[in-house]
Amino acid sequence: MNLYKALGILSVVLAIVGVFVTVPYLAAILVVLGLVGGVPIAAEDHVRVIVTALALTGLAGVLGNIPEIGHYLSGIVANLGVMVAGAAITIMLGNIYRRFKP
Repeated sequence: MNLYKALGILSVVLAIVGVFVTVPYLAAILVVLGLVGGVPIAAEDHVRVIVTALALTGLAGVLGNIPEIGHYLSGIVANLGVMVAGAAITIMLGNIYRRFKP
């Protein structure tokens, strides 16, 4: 298992645990893990990651309509969206850098 895969697993675990337990600075931790985890993403997956980040953050609230567990599911998906948004930002900044590098 490489470092990036371990960071991904840690991010998913934190996203789930963070819904049930108060984790200080959870969003900041997830963004940083996403920023680092976005580095090795292959170019053919860039659009998929960016769309996933938008979809997860935009649609997380829909799960709140499920009785009893919707609040938890919505929180998990929103946390995952924060992490994937960090990866999307890394991808976009890398694309900007490659576009304008000398």
